[in-house]
Amino acid sequence: MRRFLALTLLSTLAVACKSSGGGNANLSPAADAKVAKPAAVTPAAVAMGDSIFNNGSCARCHGKGGVGATNAPSLAGPKFLQMTSGSFEEIVATIVSGVPKEKIKDPTHPNAMGARGGRMALTDPQIQAVAAYVWTLSHK
Repeated sequence: MRRFLALTLLSTLAVACKSSGGGNANLSPAADAKVAKPAAVTPAAVAMGDSIFNNGSCARCHGKGGVGATNAPSLAGPKFLQMTSGSFEEIVATIVSGVPKEKIKDPTHPNAMGARGGRMALTDPQIQAVAAYVWTLSHK
């Protein structure tokens, strides 16, 4: 598990270092469409992630289907404020570490996101599945 977390964090750092300081919030749909689907985003993983997300605390804050709700922003579409790259690895890292209140970028949704799904305490395979589902929402 530590190796998985270390690799995830290293991947996230590599992506962040390549970033020019901007986020993917301004990417055009055409530029976003060029992103290759990660190997971990399989139909089985997406289906499992859909079930976990929409039947767990993810949907309570982000809304069914990740369309946004009172407590948390939308995860659908290319405007994903907490992300810098929107990569699968970055989504995994965000789920693993959560988003503390002081790191929230959208003042209309000030609630922190708990690490590993908060009370859900997601396992590594569950995190991978939720990340696969969220990746599909943000890369349509």
